[in-house]
Amino acid sequence: MTASVPEHLTPGPNDLWFLPLGGCGEIGMNLNLYGHDGQWLMVDCGVTFYNPLQPTPSPITAEVQAADPAFISQRREQLCGIIITHAHEDHIGALPFLWPRFNCPVYCTPFTAEILRRKLARSGTSQAMPIIEIAPGGTCNIGSFLINWLNITHSIPEPQALLITTPAAKVFHTADWKMDAAPITGRAFKSQVFKRLATQGITAMVCDSTNALKSGFSLSETACYQALYEVISQEKQRVVVTGFSSNIGRLISLGRIAQRTGRYLALFGRAMENMVGAARVCGYWPDDIPLIDASHVGYLPAEEVLVAATGSQGEPKAALTRLAEQRHPQLLLQENDLVLFSANLIPGNDMLVSRLLDKLKLLKVRTLQPADSLLPIHVSGHPNQGELDLLYRYVKPAIAVPVHGEAGHMQANAAVARAAGVPVQLTGQNGDIFVLAPKARIWPQAVAIGRIAAEH
Repeated sequence: MTASVPEHLTPGPNDLWFLPLGGCGEIGMNLNLYGHDGQWLMVDCGVTFYNPLQPTPSPITAEVQAADPAFISQRREQLCGIIITHAHEDHIGALPFLWPRFNCPVYCTPFTAEILRRKLARSGTSQAMPIIEIAPGGTCNIGSFLINWLNITHSIPEPQALLITTPAAKVFHTADWKMDAAPITGRAFKSQVFKRLATQGITAMVCDSTNALKSGFSLSETACYQALYEVISQEKQRVVVTGFSSNIGRLISLGRIAQRTGRYLALFGRAMENMVGAARVCGYWPDDIPLIDASHVGYLPAEEVLVAATGSQGEPKAALTRLAEQRHPQLLLQENDLVLFSANLIPGNDMLVSRLLDKLKLLKVRTLQPADSLLPIHVSGHPNQGELDLLYRYVKPAIAVPVHGEAGHMQANAAVARAAGVPVQLTGQNGDIFVLAPKARIWPQAVAIGRIAAEH
């Protein structure tokens, strides 16, 4: 459904618009805008990484990229605030770089605020950023928007979904989520929180589509812990586990496994050390899990070494690549050591990971990837079709708006919503204005979009 676009592109008091500038038609680089009564609210401000094989080639070749914020930076007086739902790079990474263009308050939970402050300290920019901490599950008013923060489960501390209420309509914005009844850290998924939304007349549910092509249900982080223990407990050589530094639950699991198997856990990689530091400050790192100094690892017997390292995507500067090239200052890998990948390959990183695996093979180091293991040595932080179906049935929105995925992911999400009884599904892409009220429709390519380098 299409209609002409008002020239001034300003929502009225009866309007609620959703405008993605990034993250709709792609995975990563999330930058979302909600418009109502002459004001805009930004939800997330993330980055993506250069991928020469992406379906729509970008003229920007910078390693770190952000959505072009020109539309909203030209209307900065209408931007009443920025919400960051959680501290993953594709939701927070561009904010230190872009915030001077917006110059408005930033709202986030304490853990996300800690990560943001550390980013600001490293970048040396945007130190004047006003950061307003909201307790997980809290409530606040931002301009003409009432925000209820809802605890949900994901692969990082304090992930939040949002109930965004205006006089025109109500939107449930899921951000990144899954249904995990037994997470290693944080609260278990509570279905009653979302079932209550059905009584509130939710106009639209803007929903994560990352795993919408996968049937069934995602596995729990506890299942991953058990699988990792089963593998590592059988090993007699050094074990290096590589994964995403933000998955504090996974790192806690490795700490517990080290204790159970008589190993010492060390962290390799600045991003991982920084995340664990933030987890300590915010009370998410258990006091009884020790970490040894990375410089001590090389002196330990092989059977006592467990390393958690950055670099699961083959990043050239990450710890694992330096290990594979025998240029890490703390450890030289030996023949028959094991490198275990506790992370899925992100599309576009195939070449980098392939080169990394070749280097490890030359060292005669064994590798184990999730696709090659019968055990769930990695579990995703995003919902499969079974979880999408349940959440749509819990919330009962009038409109489904799939985001956070490529076209195939979003179409699969829309199909799940349709089967779950959601009357209207709006699928679009970055730059479209999704009119959620007063009447559902899309204005295609209403706003010019693009990418900019997110590096200094």
